[in-house]
Amino acid sequence: MTTAVNPAPNSGWVSRALNWIERIGNRLPDPAVLFLLLMVLVWLLSWLLSGIEFAELDPRSGEPLRITNLLSGTALTAFAASMVNTFVTFPPLGVVLVAMLGLGVAEHTGFINAALRAILAITPKMLLTPALIAVGILSHVAVDAGYVLVIPLGAVIFYAAGRHPLAGIAAAFAGVSGGFSATLFIPSSLDPLLSGLSQSAAQLVDPTVTVNPLNNYVFTTASSVLIMLVGWFLTDKVIEPRLQSTTVDGDPADLPKMQPLAAAEARALYAAVASMGLCALLLLLSVLPEASPWRAPAGTSLADGQSNLLVFQAPLMRSIVPLIFIFFIVPGIVYGALAGTVKTHRDVIAGMSKAMSGMGYYIVMAFF
Repeated sequence: MTTAVNPAPNSGWVSRALNWIERIGNRLPDPAVLFLLLMVLVWLLSWLLSGIEFAELDPRSGEPLRITNLLSGTALTAFAASMVNTFVTFPPLGVVLVAMLGLGVAEHTGFINAALRAILAITPKMLLTPALIAVGILSHVAVDAGYVLVIPLGAVIFYAAGRHPLAGIAAAFAGVSGGFSATLFIPSSLDPLLSGLSQSAAQLVDPTVTVNPLNNYVFTTASSVLIMLVGWFLTDKVIEPRLQSTTVDGDPADLPKMQPLAAAEARALYAAVASMGLCALLLLLSVLPEASPWRAPAGTSLADGQSNLLVFQAPLMRSIVPLIFIFFIVPGIVYGALAGTVKTHRDVIAGMSKAMSGMGYYIVMAFF
């Protein structure tokens, strides 16, 4: 598609360092195997250092911290006996799978695809780069939508705007990959995953601690804004100027094009967004009354100025994952019914099944 003219020489200490990092990275084993190797390493270190006592006190017992031999007979049998329970009670496992059931339906019916295309279609030219990065960040709620849809569309949209398509690919890739662990104002399956990891760590000190799925929301949202600004600067001021000498090859008529939303798709998208807004309105009306069942029960200890809606004991805070499920499955079904991608209930179940089939590797990682 493109022909490079006067390519930059592959020299200098930066290029050599990046090439060395790439070679090392390519030789690393699968992440699941890395976790297994790290576990074995921890076992060996616990055996070698067993009996060492520290001056620091264990906050749970008040006694000095001591390294325990994980290769002892007692430790190994306890490890085997609790393996299944440890796996099925791993906090991020269930919450992510539940959230993905709703997101899977929204993706399968085409709701997320249509929403991303609509956002890019109405974006002003001067805001094209940050909007493309933002859409890339948002796309990770639909698993593969970013890599399959947004990155190719980045090239198409930039080319249609008279800009270099490779710059569009770079901007989209920055949003999809660089922002894969961020979230832009919309809670996703990542939020319960992070809260589950935080909760597992916090419960080592206090087993009664419950971490809300939205505890990392501000951080991940700020990360999204930072990625957008940095990606915008690098794309427009660094990457695209360096592509001026790279000509676009081939017949422009043969280049892929972003198809506009059909009339049926547009109507379905409007109805789906309206259904999501209706869900939000119903939730708002149900939490406003002081006697709302979403609020923490009477007698719950509250800090100064703290709302009984935002404490860990409030059913609302413990229902974030089911709410994510509802807020995506409802518009997904509405969109599919009006766009023709959902004809029977079997299509909805197929969307859930497809989402779960894509979570196989995540389940393997959760086991290790």
